Amino acid sequence: MCDQCGCATTPDTVHVHDHAGVVTTRSVDAQSVEILTGLLHENDHVAAHNREHLDRHGILAVNLMSSPGSGKTSLLEATIDALGDRHRIAVIEGDLETENDARRIREKGVPAVQITTGQTCHLDAHMVHDALHALDLGAIDILFIENVGNLVCPASFDLGQHANVTLLAVTEGDDKPAKYPVMFRGSDLVLLAKADLLDVLDDFSPQKAVGHVRDLANPADVFTVSARRADTLVPWIAWLEDRLAACRGGMAPRPRSHPASRHSHHHPHHAGAAE
Repeated sequence: MCDQCGCATTPDTVHVHDHAGVVTTRSVDAQSVEILTGLLHENDHVAAHNREHLDRHGILAVNLMSSPGSGKTSLLEATIDALGDRHRIAVIEGDLETENDARRIREKGVPAVQITTGQTCHLDAHMVHDALHALDLGAIDILFIENVGNLVCPASFDLGQHANVTLLAVTEGDDKPAKYPVMFRGSDLVLLAKADLLDVLDDFSPQKAVGHVRDLANPADVFTVSARRADTLVPWIAWLEDRLAACRGGMAPRPRSHPASRHSHHHPHHAGAAE
């Protein structure tokens, strides 16, 4: 948990930071709520600016979110291999510390910008804006933003992405969507990752996981994938290419949790869904 988004808030106190980045603890009152609302409003403003940049270049931006260790970087490595030379890829990596994940992506020949957030448990639009300036947007077709491993705070911050993709590893409980409803309610796609382990696990039901997503009134596709098995990635790759085509055609999608379209955003369904 961090001091930047109010996630460390207790029933009586809230942490806020001023324009100089100085964090203070204060009692919850109308002014503190106003400050937090203002931070989110400013974030949404920068996110809209990011999205304008991406739309102008016809780039599809995907925000990858999950709990720590769910296999986001392994999925990205397998996705880079599966897409081959068809599309130009770049990655923004978010972690509390280290450049380990960015180094793995660069070893694939793909540009990667590492954001180390320190005590902050999520990426925000300002961080992504700075990272965009470190990339050649004219040389990118698909931009993946690997958010900090956390199923809570990343769901609250628009980054300027076109889609939210949430990984749920089969080594986690199939009831995670019920436990973290904000994250899964705002997902445009859910990937049940590490599916190669399903053969040796008897306590994860893909059908139950899909049911929990549907209980949130979310009709998003749910695919079962494994970074170790290229054949399982086919629906995921098709999903990406459909949305890239929309971006290039001037019909860039907006995420379900986008401030201007939070409630309903329908996408075409593909064969290979887990349900």
